Order: sequence, then structure tokens, then C-alpha cells
Amino acid sequence: MGSQIYTRKGDKGQTSLVDNRRVSKDSLRVQAYGTIDEANSWVGVARACTQDSTLGPALTYLQNRFFNCSSNLATPPDSDITPPGIAPEDVAFLEEAIDHFEKTTGPLSRFILPGGSQCAAFLHVARTVCRRAERLIVTLAAAEDVDPLVQKFINRSSDFLFAAARFANASLDRDDAFWDADLPRPNLNNRND
Repeated sequence: MGSQIYTRKGDKGQTSLVDNRRVSKDSLRVQAYGTIDEANSWVGVARACTQDSTLGPALTYLQNRFFNCSSNLATPPDSDITPPGIAPEDVAFLEEAIDHFEKTTGPLSRFILPGGSQCAAFLHVARTVCRRAERLIVTLAAAEDVDPLVQKFINRSSDFLFAAARFANASLDRDDAFWDADLPRPNLNNRND
């Protein structure tokens, strides 16, 4: 008996949706849930870097709901299968978490550069991938029915990841690095040899 990880069914560029319907791996639906999977993986990297007792569980929650979103998107709207969903309370949790994080970081008055601590940098990458997933979902929703709560949750998730990145820096006493449109060029000859 062979491995269950490989099936050889996708060797010709197709994959199965939840209801076993075969579609091209580059279909918009697959791209949308695949991009959520990519964001989820970056959140996992960030979660591995944090030991914060608030941030870690919040990221775990987000990862589980990302799987709900992916499963929902992998189920065609005309399928007889009911996928796991996203509830209004899930969106409300993200808003509550953003408000909680901002109590530590304070309001934002300027654009910040992605980065800071390693955990924050990974969360910023997850945020940008999440935004890409949202753009794909918007395009998909123009062509097919998409659960509006999934779209709303992904939109709020990128806000959550931004606030979480700032919180990760603040919890390590790292300041935000602000965008400076007039930053002078650094002197490349200053070496500390």
C-alpha cells in the first residue's frame, strides 16, 4: 500500500474540490483557498516564534478559522456538502483582539515599515499574503457565490495581523519603524571591521 500523501491524481494539473469535482489547479477558486493556506503557513511560522500568552492562542484561533475559510471556498456553491463556516462572532473576535492589541501599542498616526522582531516580520508577511487572498476572493465573488462572512473574515484578518505584528513588537519593547519618505541614503563606507 502506497503513501496517502501522494495520489498521482494531480499530475495533469487538476485537483479535487470538497465534493470531488475536478478543477484546474490554477482556477480562481483554488488560487483563493491556496493563498489562504499560504497565509496560514506564515501565521504558523510567526506562532512558532512567540511565547506571548495572548498572541499565541489568538494566532492558533486564526489558523483554525483560516482552515474553515479554505474549506468553505473549496466547496462549490451548488454542492450538496455543507462546509464549515465563519460566524459573525468570529469576525467580532478579530475586532476584539485588534482593540486589545491597540491598548498596548496605541493608535497609529504614521505608516510603519514591516519588520521589527522576527515574529512581527513574519506576521507582516502573513498580512500581505492575506490581502492577496482577499483580492482573489473579491474576483471569485464577482463570478460565483462566495460566503460573505468568509470575505469579511479574510478582510478583518489582515487588519488583525497588522495589529498583531505591532503587538508582537511592543511585547518585546521594540518600537515601530516609521516610513520616512525623505530618509537620506546611508553611507555604505561605514564598516565596523
